[in-house]
Amino acid sequence: MFDQPLPVPGSWFSLILAFGGGYLLGSLPFGLIFTRWAGAGDIRRVGSGNIGATNVLRTGRKGLAAATLIADILKGLLPVALADAWIGAGGAMVAGLGAVLGHCFPVWLRFRGGKGVATATGAVAAFTPFLLLLLAGVFVAILVASRYVSLASISAAVLAPILALLLGDLQAAELYVFFAAIVLVRHSDNIRRLLAGTENRFEWRWGQPGPSST
Repeated sequence: MFDQPLPVPGSWFSLILAFGGGYLLGSLPFGLIFTRWAGAGDIRRVGSGNIGATNVLRTGRKGLAAATLIADILKGLLPVALADAWIGAGGAMVAGLGAVLGHCFPVWLRFRGGKGVATATGAVAAFTPFLLLLLAGVFVAILVASRYVSLASISAAVLAPILALLLGDLQAAELYVFFAAIVLVRHSDNIRRLLAGTENRFEWRWGQPGPSST
């Protein structure tokens, strides 16, 4: 995707629209919307209080969790694909960044959103699908070995810009640095618990996951 030149200054208005559109789509709290529609209550009062798919799974509603995961991934994928077709590489980058920020800091929820992993995954899928396969392998390997969803998510986020750089995609690497920083900030509590040895482990029984990372 990033074989196109970045936009010239005259297209800044288009970039602003791409960022704003990405943010607005990313800010839609599908986890909260789906659980309320299904009569499962306010997901913010369940488990970790996170609006992502892992916490939705704590309600015991597997379908809602799967729908939330898919919707959160699409929040990253769609604005990137649309902005790339409309503006090009620069627009795709800012749309992806806007989508992740929107998911993590939605204006509708007083800027208290998810942790950005699923939405960033969607953006990476649109930018660098091959890299996403590598990161998925890293995520699964670390999750199986440690049973920490948060550790697997953080590790994949940190490795993303490194792998992008090794693959020769400098622009993707630059964007993924921002993604990694956002994921790290949103997982600050998880990091403290990991260091203290008090982080909950993922339970392989489908209805009882560990702390939310989406």
